[in-house]
Amino acid sequence: MKDESFDYVIRVLNSPEEVDAVDWNELLYSNTQASPFMRHEYLLALHTSGSAVPETGWTPKFILLERAAVLVGACALYVKTHSYGEYVFDHAWANAYAQHGFSYYPKAVVAVPFTPVPGARLLARTQQDRAVLAQALIQWCEAEKLSSLHLLFESDEDNNACEAAGMMLRHTVQFHWTNTTPGYPDFESFLATLTQEKRKKIRQERRKVSDAGVTFRWSLGRDISAEDWEFFYLCYERTYLEHGNAPYLSRDFFQSMADTMPENWLLFVAEREGQAIATSLIAVHAIPAGLETPKNINSLQGVAYGRYWGALERVDCLHFEACYYQPLKWCIEHQFQRFEGGAQGEHKMARALLPVKTTSAHWLAHPGFAEAIERYLEREGQGIGEYLQDLEQRAPFKRLPPKA
Repeated sequence: MKDESFDYVIRVLNSPEEVDAVDWNELLYSNTQASPFMRHEYLLALHTSGSAVPETGWTPKFILLERAAVLVGACALYVKTHSYGEYVFDHAWANAYAQHGFSYYPKAVVAVPFTPVPGARLLARTQQDRAVLAQALIQWCEAEKLSSLHLLFESDEDNNACEAAGMMLRHTVQFHWTNTTPGYPDFESFLATLTQEKRKKIRQERRKVSDAGVTFRWSLGRDISAEDWEFFYLCYERTYLEHGNAPYLSRDFFQSMADTMPENWLLFVAEREGQAIATSLIAVHAIPAGLETPKNINSLQGVAYGRYWGALERVDCLHFEACYYQPLKWCIEHQFQRFEGGAQGEHKMARALLPVKTTSAHWLAHPGFAEAIERYLEREGQGIGEYLQDLEQRAPFKRLPPKA
């Protein structure tokens, strides 16, 4: 496919294995909201491990935008036969289609499978390249006769391109922790900024874990041993199975992470009486060796992402300690600027993770459904705005006295 007006060439590949890894990663880190989850190694591992493949309902289509034989835009698109593993919920839309005798699936999703982390989705050199890529996606979906196109947890630049292409925006809420400038000196200094009620609750929860005889150790990058990776997956898999579901991600996926992206992983291991009983795996933002750090990447340096956890034993408040307090303590000690706690979870506010609005973009081929959903999103957006205002009134931090 070729856009003669700008001399763009658009290629559609059927696998990340067909994409040049160096070109993809170099393009990724030219974007202001890059994250490790859009690295070629991460997307390739999802594919080769069998985690995000046609057999699991994720058929990959990697869209490349080239100009003068140079990669200037790209995205990871998946043709979906269900809505699982997305964290932006459209099951009601699918039900409405079915009730009216239409098929909602297959649909197209531009996202990182199973990974609700905001960031760049339409990788591009310039905003013009990004706008062309957004238009090309819609045209491709029309040609393939797909019901709809959805970009999930995209960047602000992506939002602008999607709106210009006529897509509808939808907002949800996540909870992120932000360090102070120049940074909290220690965890106790951070606690001192909270209200007495929240400070007391956190100390009580941490004391329950320590009184149970649980201690923690952490390992970063290649210091994470093969035994610890193995123990992590044992915990991760068991926790999913206890909730009646098989895990989205396979053991081979995490082996690929250990082999190809070790610098992006931080593992906490909880131990009692010398025995490991639980783990939490945190992703950290790092620029791969050999890539020049873009001038605009500074705001992203020092970001940690709460991702996966599991336990073999039940200890009161162990989840909070492993997934929030230990990572926050680590971020403070290492001067990280942000910790993203993942999708949903209003309870995170009590742990000083504050509400942040995230965005998805949507295009529907059927004009009647598009009009109905546009009205729905307008009402939903008003509700999200009111919800955010309510959450802001319940912030866990001390209120400063008004200035004289």
